[in-house]
Amino acid sequence: MAQDSSLPAFWDQRYEQGVTPWEGAAGDTQMQQFFARLAPDSKVLLPGCGSAVDVPWLLSAGMRVDAIDFSHEAVKRARQALQGSSARLWQADFFALQADAHYDAIFERAFLCALPPRLWESYTHKVSQLLRPGGFLAGVFFLADKPKGPPYGTSLAELHQRLDPAFSLLSCQPVAAAIPVFAGQEYWMVWQRLAD
Repeated sequence: MAQDSSLPAFWDQRYEQGVTPWEGAAGDTQMQQFFARLAPDSKVLLPGCGSAVDVPWLLSAGMRVDAIDFSHEAVKRARQALQGSSARLWQADFFALQADAHYDAIFERAFLCALPPRLWESYTHKVSQLLRPGGFLAGVFFLADKPKGPPYGTSLAELHQRLDPAFSLLSCQPVAAAIPVFAGQEYWMVWQRLAD
């Protein structure tokens, strides 16, 4: 099995073999309430969407959703799940997306912790490019002392170190209904993109 989680083959193999313990989480109350407060028709990016289980509730909150994953197998499953929906879904590398600041929110769901830490600086740079000033990086972050992964753990202090120059943390709360692989270590956070 491929061992480098920065490569699509790593994720393709896991989807093909049904080894997807990160799948199955639902949007809990705090997430749904946050997105319900955004302006209707806000444009939301869901990177590393996997089988797209978060897309239906984001759509029901009135969001316009772009969902991407660089795994062919993940996109194949997402396409089946999203048949007939208004979401835009395509296979793409997050780091190769055109750097237009046109998203109102980026929904983080087990994407950062799936990336090897050597890519975290690039992640920070890309979310800064893709979000409009005042937009939100909102989602579930894996806070754990776990340098080997995926999932790769981080700390709140490290997130502040990476995001503070461009973002302000508005909310940080434990996720009540975490899935077993992340149990007790998932935190719902809302970071607001500051003006340049």
